[in-house]
Amino acid sequence: MSCSENSTNSSNHQTNAASLDTTHHILIGISVVTILTTLLFGILWFKKYRSLNKPTQQLGQGKFVTVPSQDSPPLSHTSPQSVLVMPPLDNSSETRLNGQKNRQSVRLLWRPSQQNARVSRTDLNLIQLIKAGREGAFYKAKMLRGTCKGHSLVTCKIAKEGVTSKQMETEVSVMRKLVYHKNVLQLLDWNTAEEPFMLIMEFVSYGTLRSFVQTHHDKLRADPEIQNLFTIASYHIALAMEHLRSKMVVHCDLALRNILVSRFPWEIKVAEFGLARDLTRMRSRRSTRKKHQRERVPLRWYPPEYFRNSYYSFKGDVWAFGIVLWEMQTFGSLPYPNLETSDQVVYHICAGTRNVGPDSCRPEILQIMKDCWLEPYTARPSFTELVSILENIIENDSDYVDVSDQRPTSTAED
Repeated sequence: MSCSENSTNSSNHQTNAASLDTTHHILIGISVVTILTTLLFGILWFKKYRSLNKPTQQLGQGKFVTVPSQDSPPLSHTSPQSVLVMPPLDNSSETRLNGQKNRQSVRLLWRPSQQNARVSRTDLNLIQLIKAGREGAFYKAKMLRGTCKGHSLVTCKIAKEGVTSKQMETEVSVMRKLVYHKNVLQLLDWNTAEEPFMLIMEFVSYGTLRSFVQTHHDKLRADPEIQNLFTIASYHIALAMEHLRSKMVVHCDLALRNILVSRFPWEIKVAEFGLARDLTRMRSRRSTRKKHQRERVPLRWYPPEYFRNSYYSFKGDVWAFGIVLWEMQTFGSLPYPNLETSDQVVYHICAGTRNVGPDSCRPEILQIMKDCWLEPYTARPSFTELVSILENIIENDSDYVDVSDQRPTSTAED
């Protein structure tokens, strides 16, 4: 009996030992697989992190290989400049940029920063002053060496002392975003890297529209077709502003002095984007210049909602368009000519004072002026509506001719 019990106990011990060994092996196997899986995921995560972080580090260290941008203006032969190649914008729904990453790409696309000057003052011969503004002076200039994008004669804006590189870069960004439009002054090249900061733009033959109507006042007033000519000029200005609206750009400085003439009235170009704002890059349309409004903004062209609420929108540009029409009809007169101080101008605009339309102005244009000055600002027409209205006026003008001197002579047979 003793020997049988010993044999049974020995068999049970062996069975238990075998069971324990199997359990241990399973646990060890699971532990090994878990550790290997964790290490594998750790290695993959580390490689992914390095791959994501590497472009940022290279960008900061300037290690990207760069090539000249096809969309940029030609580069100066004295100071080559390269930029990152970015995909062109497309307005179609199939290629519209979406999401935060694409919005960052848009900001980078229009960023005009430079490491070296593309063009310098020594590359230009300033021939004639076109106009002097608050932030810079426009000159007729000639390229001394070669051409600028095929142009030997150009319009050059030289920033005044105190204008920062950042301000000029903002203006460049806006002008580049506008791309090409026949009624917008085209940017050819720029220098925001060293003073004097400059913009090189296409050449215009007759300077500003204000100086043009003032200089040719007598000739224009004697022209029986003057109202038709003014209507055509107004139409081209409205086309330019409609283009700005489509690009979400508010001009903020639309005035007769900031419209240039290549061939009156068919080649009119809106210029001077120093105060312009790209609304796609702003959190709010409320002006950021409220604290310095009396120093930096043209009060006589600004709407009452700006003075009341520091608010300027596309309808503010519509208000200014009405002032431009009035300036044109009065051959470059100063708006609100009876008001002398800034305080008087602001007070009377907010109180409802409006410029009185000249007697020679055609009724259709006078009505457009009044519509542009409506309150609240939401009642004002859009630039698309203004383009349509002016198109109809021009079409009506072409449908009728003056036959006062060509009437047939009556006879007795009649």
